[in-house]
Formats: sequence, C-alpha cells, structure tokens
Amino acid sequence: MKIQKLDFNISLHVKNICIAALFLGAAILLYACENDIEKIKAFSSAENLPVLEAKNFESLSSDSGQIRIFLKAPKLLSFDNDGVTYYEFPEGMEMIKYDENKQIISSLSAEYAKRFVKEKRWEAKNNVIATNAQGDTLKTEHLIWDEEKEEIYTEEYVKIIRKDQIITGIGFTSDQTLQNWKIKNPKGTLFVTVGNENKVQSDPIDAVSKPGKTESVNKTLQFEK
Repeated sequence: MKIQKLDFNISLHVKNICIAALFLGAAILLYACENDIEKIKAFSSAENLPVLEAKNFESLSSDSGQIRIFLKAPKLLSFDNDGVTYYEFPEGMEMIKYDENKQIISSLSAEYAKRFVKEKRWEAKNNVIATNAQGDTLKTEHLIWDEEKEEIYTEEYVKIIRKDQIITGIGFTSDQTLQNWKIKNPKGTLFVTVGNENKVQSDPIDAVSKPGKTESVNKTLQFEK
C-alpha cells in the first residue's frame, strides 16, 4: 500500500510539472509571436514600403510648352508617410535644365537623391556633380537644392573645376544655375594651363588635394537625350 501511494504521488508530481511546462511553453510562444507580430508590423508599415516603384524612369517637365527639365534614373521609389511625400532615387539620378531656347543651363547627377514634394527640395548625396552653362563643374558629397528659393547649398567639402583653375573649400551657396556662387571657407586655388603644357601654380596649395597632382579640366557629364 505504501508503494502504491508513493507511485500515485510521483505521478501527480510529474503531471503538475507537465502542466507547468505547458503553460511556460505557451507563454514563451505567445511572447515570441507578439515580437514577431511587432516586427511584421514594423516591416510592413507604410514608412518602409513605397506606394510606387518605377525602373528606368524618365521625365520631362515643361513651362509654356517648352521643355525645361529632363530627369532620368535607374529606379524611382515614391513614399507617402504621415503627410510627408517624397521621391527616392536609390540608384542615382541625372538631371538637365534648359532655357527657353533649349540650351542647357545646368545639370546635376548623384549616386543617391531624394525630392521632398511639398517642400520643393532636393537632397543629393554621394559623388554629386553639378555643371553650369559655361562648363564649370561642382563636386561634393552632399548638396541641397531649394526649388522655392531657387538656390543650392552644402556645408560639406566642395571642389569647383573651371577651365583654368580648381577651387576647393568647405561650405557652398549658389543660385540654381550655378552662375553666382560662393565658397564659405575657401581652402585653396590651383591654376591650370589648358593642355597642361606648363606646371600648375597654386595660391595656396589645396590642403586636401595631393601635392603636385595636376587635374585636367573636362566637362564631367554626358547625357543621352
């Protein structure tokens, strides 16, 4: 009889352990599911998913029947999050601006860009290159274009390549055609002779560029219409 009672107690104890383990497993599973659900919600939220996606995107903007802006990009993503609408160009973009006579007045390219629709503001990053009608070229890693104020600016390092000189500095402001520009903190100017027949003269030597390095001046953007 004592043995039977002991067996019964052991069975009851094992049963209680199983029930406790079952509840513990269910609690762990429920917690894991809740975490997964939160992750799924975060992943599938409108903040992370574009409302529109386009590949090999091209666009023409006109004014009074005249083409003023040509834009092309390998990939375009459109987002609308909490009233903030913007276009993203994760694989870069190229843009050309024309005057009323269909002459190119400026161009812009970058490996990454965004356009905030309501703010009418562009933000370009990574190997940003802008040119004006005279062929002057601006190179930087970050550039903002305010369409409303018709100006472009950056607080980053910039290099401006002209036919006879290369100018470097930190911080830059200009009108959107790159005609009236200013470097906030100039670092140096390299004077370049066309054809590199003579040595480069510096005033002073660019603190960022490598000493003694001569750079040829060429137009940096070629667009296909």
